[in-house]
Amino acid sequence: MKPTYLTEKSISEFIASALAEDIGDGDHSSLAAVPADAQNRARLLIKGGGILAGVELATYIFRAVDPSLQVEVLLQDGTPVKYGDVGLTVSGKAQSILTAERLVLNCMQRMSGIATYTRSLLQLIEGTGAKLLDTRKTTPNFRMMEKWAVVIGGGYNHRFGLYDMVMLKDNHIDYAGGVREAITATHRYLQEKGKNLEIEVETRTLQEVEEAVATGGIQRIMLDNMPPEMMREAVKIIGGRYETEASGGITEKTIRAVAECGVDYISVGALTHSISSLDISLKAF
Repeated sequence: MKPTYLTEKSISEFIASALAEDIGDGDHSSLAAVPADAQNRARLLIKGGGILAGVELATYIFRAVDPSLQVEVLLQDGTPVKYGDVGLTVSGKAQSILTAERLVLNCMQRMSGIATYTRSLLQLIEGTGAKLLDTRKTTPNFRMMEKWAVVIGGGYNHRFGLYDMVMLKDNHIDYAGGVREAITATHRYLQEKGKNLEIEVETRTLQEVEEAVATGGIQRIMLDNMPPEMMREAVKIIGGRYETEASGGITEKTIRAVAECGVDYISVGALTHSISSLDISLKAF
């Protein structure tokens, strides 16, 4: 099931903006070199190992460029792939295939890289019960696709933006005068605005954890940059009364130890900001 932010409208608007950026007043290379009536075909060639993502998006892109293009999907989103696999084929007007090529590859390469890294981290925490979350550390104007890729890889999306959840981070707390003050002010604001949003509070110390628990009225407590021993104590203090989320500098080497502290969620910014794209190409055949 696709995330709710993926609507026909949102996908169409993304593709229209991306094509406008790339094509401008025309794909003059294709228009100049390739006959307008030429028909051809191409295949999406996988040139590395990983998890394939962006296949469904690619079909939307080809359709947006030229509704007459025929796409045959051979491998679905979320499929483990290896060098030499073919993800899809496309046939039709040669100029249209060439115009769509780069946007399809840019999206699929990055999305597949994200899905691949997501799956690899999930394997490291398998059996712990912790769920893997992304963050807002995304590429401007490409967040929707990066978060979609996390889901394809088996992870979960954190809030999409600043508007769909309240997250009181360290600077909010410092500016507000403390954890209790930040939570109290937030409840007052939400009541005044008639908004029903979940509240998450970031904590840096056990004292802040205790203050968040004592204040209450929240959904989740984030344990930020805590060593495992402190995190285990924080989870004990919270005692299942609120959801727990570990965050801050979590790597492949540390994620298992973090998960074993008993947290409900682990958020990793690197899922979207520090990945290697999967090598994919579109080749005529």
